[in-house]
Amino acid sequence: MNIVVCIKQVPDTFEVKIDPETKRIVREGVESIINPYDNYAIEEAVRLKERFGGTVTAISMGPPQAEKALRDAIAMGVDDGVLLCDMKFAGSDTLATSYILSCGIKKIGNFDVIVCGRETLDGSTGQVGPEIAHHLNIPYVTYVSKIKNISSGVMECVRLMEDHYEELKVHLPVLITVVKEINQPRIPSLKGMLKAKKAQINIWKSDNIEGEISSYGQDGSPTRVVDVWTEHMKKEGRKVEGETDKLVEELATELKKLGVL
Repeated sequence: MNIVVCIKQVPDTFEVKIDPETKRIVREGVESIINPYDNYAIEEAVRLKERFGGTVTAISMGPPQAEKALRDAIAMGVDDGVLLCDMKFAGSDTLATSYILSCGIKKIGNFDVIVCGRETLDGSTGQVGPEIAHHLNIPYVTYVSKIKNISSGVMECVRLMEDHYEELKVHLPVLITVVKEINQPRIPSLKGMLKAKKAQINIWKSDNIEGEISSYGQDGSPTRVVDVWTEHMKKEGRKVEGETDKLVEELATELKKLGVL
């Protein structure tokens, strides 16, 4: 079985800075990690390999430093890593990103299962996985919480909904997005970390993936960020001292002013 897992490197902070001119997240000089949901995708991809055999290839689109995320994935049990890295990819929205990733997956070759995290920490759209499936013209299942079996080209899985579970059967090849309930990501072993350190990461540019250049970056992105701002919360405090009766009286007065009492 050939398994592809899509991962992304995201800023390891909630104090995200936005470039005022480009309206993009500033990633330079910011500590980065594998997107938390993608760790569950990596773990499930490796578990599928352990259960049914085959290989796992991790693919990511990003700047050169995203190579570290791929090495971390290899340390967890992934076999190979591919980084799609080109300035022509800069400014891609979810549609352009999914298209570029789909082109990279086509270049990887035959695949049976593509595993993605539910969403990314820096975007939280949950759109890229289903859009990849659309570009590849394959079925997809979102919010997968359990893979029960894969046999005779059919996957049996459980999908987590808001107030219930769904059991589904879907033909391969298929793309799934997973939720954190699906597993507990493993801690990389020493052997895995040594393998990751020596691994050769494949770095592909726009010329390597045979896609339409007009579908890359800003040109291929129908989404436009018009403005970005930070909401500032003002909190006013007041200190009251004295006996309990006075404190209760003061509190009741303030609550009446607010219309609570």
